[in-house]
Amino acid sequence: MIISLVGFALAGLVLPSLTARFGPRMFVVAAAVPAAVFAWLLLQIPAVVRGETPTELHPWVPQLDLALAFRLDPLSLTMALIVTGVGALVVLYCGRYFRRGEDGLGRFSGVLLAFAGAMFGLVVSDDIYVLFMFWEATTVFSYLLIGQYTAKRKSRGAALQALLVTTAGGLAMLVGVVILAVESGTTRVSEIVADPPQASGLITVAVLLVLAGALSKSAQVPLHFWLPSAMAAPTPVSAYLHAAAMVKAGIFLIALLVPAFGETPGWRPLLVGIGVLTMLVGGWRALRQHDLKLLLAYGTVSQLGFLTVVVGYGTRNAALAGITLITGHALFKATLFLVVGIIDNRLGTRDLRKISGLGRQAPLLAVVATLAAASMAGLPPMLGFVAKEAVFTALLEDAEHGAPLGLVALIGVALGSVLTVAYTARFLWGAFASKPGIEPAEFVHEHVDFLVSPAILAVMSLGLGIASPLLDPLFGQYADTVPPLSGEASAVSAETPDAAHLALWHGLEPALGISAVTLVLGLALFAARTRISAIQGRVPALIDSARGYSRIVHLVDRGAVRLTRLTQTGSLPIYVATILVVLVAAVGTALALVGELPGSFRPWDSPAQLPIAIVMGVATIAAARAHKRFMAVVLVGVTGYGMAALFALQGAADLALTQALVETVTLVTFVLVLRRLPSAIGQDHGRRHRIVRAVIGVSVGILMSVVAVVALGSRIAEPISLRFPELAYEGGHGRNVVNVLLVDIRGWDTLGEMSVLVVAATGVASLVFLSRRSSDMPRLGPETERPRWFAHRKRMAEAPIEATTSAGATPDGAAPSQEKGNQRTPWLLAGKTLAPENRSIILEVVVRLLFHSAIIVSVYLLFAGHNIPGGGFAGGLVAGLAFVARYLAAGRFELGEAAPIDAGKLLGFGVLFAGGTALVPIFFGVDALTSTWFEAELPVIGHIEFVTSTLFDIGVYLVVVGLALDILRSLGAEIDRQQEEDHGDESSPDDGIPGAHEVNTLSHTPDEPTPDTPPTTERSPR
Repeated sequence: MIISLVGFALAGLVLPSLTARFGPRMFVVAAAVPAAVFAWLLLQIPAVVRGETPTELHPWVPQLDLALAFRLDPLSLTMALIVTGVGALVVLYCGRYFRRGEDGLGRFSGVLLAFAGAMFGLVVSDDIYVLFMFWEATTVFSYLLIGQYTAKRKSRGAALQALLVTTAGGLAMLVGVVILAVESGTTRVSEIVADPPQASGLITVAVLLVLAGALSKSAQVPLHFWLPSAMAAPTPVSAYLHAAAMVKAGIFLIALLVPAFGETPGWRPLLVGIGVLTMLVGGWRALRQHDLKLLLAYGTVSQLGFLTVVVGYGTRNAALAGITLITGHALFKATLFLVVGIIDNRLGTRDLRKISGLGRQAPLLAVVATLAAASMAGLPPMLGFVAKEAVFTALLEDAEHGAPLGLVALIGVALGSVLTVAYTARFLWGAFASKPGIEPAEFVHEHVDFLVSPAILAVMSLGLGIASPLLDPLFGQYADTVPPLSGEASAVSAETPDAAHLALWHGLEPALGISAVTLVLGLALFAARTRISAIQGRVPALIDSARGYSRIVHLVDRGAVRLTRLTQTGSLPIYVATILVVLVAAVGTALALVGELPGSFRPWDSPAQLPIAIVMGVATIAAARAHKRFMAVVLVGVTGYGMAALFALQGAADLALTQALVETVTLVTFVLVLRRLPSAIGQDHGRRHRIVRAVIGVSVGILMSVVAVVALGSRIAEPISLRFPELAYEGGHGRNVVNVLLVDIRGWDTLGEMSVLVVAATGVASLVFLSRRSSDMPRLGPETERPRWFAHRKRMAEAPIEATTSAGATPDGAAPSQEKGNQRTPWLLAGKTLAPENRSIILEVVVRLLFHSAIIVSVYLLFAGHNIPGGGFAGGLVAGLAFVARYLAAGRFELGEAAPIDAGKLLGFGVLFAGGTALVPIFFGVDALTSTWFEAELPVIGHIEFVTSTLFDIGVYLVVVGLALDILRSLGAEIDRQQEEDHGDESSPDDGIPGAHEVNTLSHTPDEPTPDTPPTTERSPR
């Protein structure tokens, strides 16, 4: 089973790219995946019928008793066959339904296969938490499938509606699932059902919460409204999700738990009451629909209510009828949805008021639809007839033995069946009958392969109805798991003479008479459709949950707007002040309640710490009083470097190195951002509430000082950190405790932090890139557009003026070509990208000479960091600073030459590489992130050691380098480009230069006059 899930997952990953390239033909290939799983499941039927239960167990989190546990009992096998069999036919149908070139077709194919895999995992899971994970996965995938047509507001709204409703039910279900698992002492579903926890008020609440999730998923009143809205999805989605698969998840869960919790107080009255009401409401609404798809949607709501009554009733015979009805409904309703898809595809309409004479034009399609409709109405010899007979028999027997709930259920489903017959007749008449006054539809005759899927499903409804006794051994095994209800005289088991069996003909029994009566009354109701429609128009909608949902959403939106208006004033000082005041109040209250401070504390460990602390304090005060942003940033940086000095005094060389590097990168990043901000810090707001701000700042400072003293003085046990050196050497085979902690002991945390870095880089780039996010750094080539001042300077250089250049340099500052026409890229690119007055050739040369050495040092820190200060993070920062120097020295084209790679891909590859190396140990039978080491003696080099966690550190290195490049690309190169566009048309018309004046944002605000500098479109970031 795990192999089947892997197959679905791989298909979901690979199929989108193939479908985007080859078009809908790939659906035919994709159908092989569920078809193969279906074939494998068919082979398991003999074993399950013999009483065997194929199982698989793959431990996942042993400490929580969490495992990937799967089993195939009769119920799970039946549902798995429906999911994969109908799924294969629906996927095959998609190959004809969709047109090549449709938007999002690749995404749709992948999500559809992923949904099929999630649904398969749900029905075969034997771990209650894993079952819930698949449950929520089907919710997410259904949201994506319903919202396939992203350009349509109706489609997006329907998807969101389904997501909100089913997720709300899922959250309630999660609470119930946790309670059941805790009270049962196991997470295995089979063990919970076999030995349910002792009945109590808590268990009753847990069961009702689980039922809330099941009823929301299966669209029961009053949460039924999301299903008709979901008809905005493509028809194959409706046929699969809303007929055969997802909406059956709730029914499956009820059927799964009824053997254990059928006697829970409130179980039967709740399910019978809601089920009957849903069946009647759905059937009544179906009678007034003109859209064939909506008619089937409300019919599905009605049938789901029918299933809820029967499956949740809790007797052996009802369970047998329920599992039969589940199968029959999946077959006939999926068929009818696919038929509607063909009609819509060929006619361009689903409005039955505009369709006439289709039965004569498409007789084969009419036959297929009639077979499925006959099964839905309960006509012999279809499987739907067998299921309905079994339902009436089970409920009638219970009612005859004096069970009031049995009589209520029988009357309710009988009335619902009358409505079912009526809207079934309405569907056939609306789709295929010739109507007076309506011109016959111009039907484009379907290809035979378009009818393959619905025809197979219709024939199966017919064949399984005739051969229904063959289903009895499998379905009967599930029915036998439902124990007799205590105190019920009508309860039966497999050993009693009253045990029902599936058959097409049971003789002239009362159930047959009830079926005949419902058929006659249903046809009479259809015949009086005009009067019924008039009555429906006068009867108000007593249950209009859709309007209630809209009102709730509207109230939530209005409340959110008002709350946002009240709290989100747009003032950063207010936000910060609020956070700090809450911090002082909450933590200060906690400290006051403690009421006891350490008796003594040590002011410093070394006298050298005192001057460093004084410098940091002075820098902090100066930063608060600074009037220039650049000065404030530098002063804040002083505090960071002071922290690095404190780390160094404590002997934490690795932390000191990393802190210094981080502070340097942060300082550069701030400087890059400041280019877009006025140089002066605004003073208008700074004069207001100074005393309040000072009080808040001093309070926070005092609070954190007290917290530090209390935290350090309250320790009563020996810290685990004292064992870190031993753990680092024995477990991680490294002497650098910090590095071993990052890549070995707490590697999962590091992997999460790497992901945060990627998200941060993506967020920064999304904010900076206004139109389109470029992939690579800009590079200088023959076709690259030169800055506008360059053409002017070239014309001036070619003019007959007397000028000399020093050391034989060309006017652009680059080394002269060795021969005329040499197009090689010069060693110093700034000569072609920066104006001479904005260059520092000495800096350019020094940076170019030291760049490769810096990269070598970064690689050395990477590989040596396991035993000495360094590591992937520090090494990546050194490499990032090397690229920073290249950019600061000569601009964005220089950076493009230094790193002609996509920073985003480097970030992603780094995370994948680190995650991949973390998972490799699993294939060797050990836990993820388990490391090992190798030792060897090499000639000349001598003794070497290699720890496998270094591979993880390489991923860290790549992520840090990618982050540095992404920041330089976003806050550096992109802002340079935007400034060129902003000032590209500001040159005076009489200067002869089609360039722009550059704004020196570090020395003046945008509102100040532009300095009198030569025009240029790019300046060195220095």
